[in-house]
Amino acid sequence: MRNINEDTITQAVLASMDDRCNPRLRTIFTSLVQHLHSFARDVKLTEDEWFKAIQFLTECGHITDDKRQEFILLSDTLGLSMLVMAQNNKKPAECTEATVFGPFYVEGAPEYENGADIANGARGEPCFVSGQIRGLDGTPLAGAQIDVWQSDEDGFYDVQKSSDDAGASEPQARGRLRSDRDGRFHFRSILAEAYPIPHDGPVGRMLEALGRHPWRPAHLHFLIKVPGYETLITHVFRDGDQYLDSDAVFGVRSNLITQWVKHESGVAPDGSKMETPFYSLEYDFVLNPAEVTA
Repeated sequence: MRNINEDTITQAVLASMDDRCNPRLRTIFTSLVQHLHSFARDVKLTEDEWFKAIQFLTECGHITDDKRQEFILLSDTLGLSMLVMAQNNKKPAECTEATVFGPFYVEGAPEYENGADIANGARGEPCFVSGQIRGLDGTPLAGAQIDVWQSDEDGFYDVQKSSDDAGASEPQARGRLRSDRDGRFHFRSILAEAYPIPHDGPVGRMLEALGRHPWRPAHLHFLIKVPGYETLITHVFRDGDQYLDSDAVFGVRSNLITQWVKHESGVAPDGSKMETPFYSLEYDFVLNPAEVTA
């Protein structure tokens, strides 16, 4: 393998892979090498540009920790996350659509009973959320595991807060519930607000250089699991938000947009008396049956 030049390097790299390697891995790397090399040829990539790209990826790694995943942000803002999600989550039209996972899901969220206040002190106007989990045939799905999480009114998730922030030691606006025997769930939280993705790092600088904003429209995250059904990862978006048509991560789907209804002070959906205005949101989720494998 000598005297390799720009015309022969691609085939040389492909030929270097051992025939005994995993077939799927070989397929992926063959396509990756071909496309990377074609990209470099297409834009006539300079050495300085190549080095800046290496620096950019290095910075993404340095800023990533257990509370922030810059590589997911990069994937999200390049549309790759949504592309992978879309091509792997084809469902019947009646099912709730999936969308991007986002970088702020946390394993082991606190578990709550239906009707609980999962805001746990997070800043925001009160909001009462309810809905039903059903199968494609309309069957109510009891015992569905429902993870929900959102930002506060300042646009921050609990995991973004420093140890000096009020309530930073406990999860806020985040929790896990179970649907009841009729597939229904309900909880209290706070009004969803638009917020910018973290843009104080390399991905933020990339967006600025491209003339793009970092904002996401107001939404709630849901992750729903039921045995015998495909796991659903999705958002519910607040109708009327100014960023619905320019979501920084391309995650908006029309059937995931709904109304947050504003109410004056009075009796809330859970029967409690509210001294201030509050909001309510009702949204049902339809899950697709999982394929039976032999």
